[in-house]
Amino acid sequence: MTTASAPTALVATMQQTLGGASQWSGLGLHSGQWVEVTLRPAPANTGRQFVRLDLEGHPVIPAQIEAVKSTQLATELVANGASVRTVEHLLAALAIAGIDNVTIEMRGAEVPVLDGSAQPWLEGIQAVGVVAQEAPRSVVSLAEPVTVYQGEAFVSAIPAPELRLSYGIDFPYAAIGRQWCSFTPSELALAVAPARTFGFAEQVEYLRSQGLIQGGSLENALVCSASGWVNPPLRFADEPVRHKLLDFWGDLALLGTPPIAHYVAYRASHHLHTQLARAIARQMV
Repeated sequence: MTTASAPTALVATMQQTLGGASQWSGLGLHSGQWVEVTLRPAPANTGRQFVRLDLEGHPVIPAQIEAVKSTQLATELVANGASVRTVEHLLAALAIAGIDNVTIEMRGAEVPVLDGSAQPWLEGIQAVGVVAQEAPRSVVSLAEPVTVYQGEAFVSAIPAPELRLSYGIDFPYAAIGRQWCSFTPSELALAVAPARTFGFAEQVEYLRSQGLIQGGSLENALVCSASGWVNPPLRFADEPVRHKLLDFWGDLALLGTPPIAHYVAYRASHHLHTQLARAIARQMV
């Protein structure tokens, strides 16, 4: 793994929060439990934070890379004796919408999966509006490349004049195969937010026996088999790789405002995404 020198500060824009509260409820993808969520505006410099209203003392869990506990098929955060799981789609939606400060009140331990994408969250955020705050948003650029490898898989952050996300996947299923996509943040709302999570028919029984995907269904996930997609149509011909990029952006959102760089991932995972974020965070202190 290579490391980066300290990022360089650039001209800052203003921080933003929600224009009002937005309420949600739904099943957790892995727990299968019904969860209630309310997104509320938060003061400048608060950051994005979860609050477990169902637990005594209402513990706060900051949406920061230091809070990452587990990355098994989802990203889980732990702080102050509490946890929240499968945060990546919601965090991606908040990042796409430019929301820096928000309090996410949870009655339950897992963010609802909704339709398996970030689109419902983004539409809810857009419905209440985005409000500028009287505090600058710190924007930095990366001075040196950062790369994390795991076998053939890797994630990289490369110095660049503008922020860009590129992602590649390669699966031994004819319906997916090798796919690549590349977008700037301004393109994510239309090109990436609607992309749904996906899985493989042959793995469903095993994953459920391990206590995973208890809330998964054909209504909130694309399922692929050796003979093709079980529940077409796809929203994009390359929807799987776009969803992986969505997960990547949600995990990078744990940095707050990621440095301006070209982020590239290939055959990566939540583990590699968060390892890259940790490596970058060490240089942002």
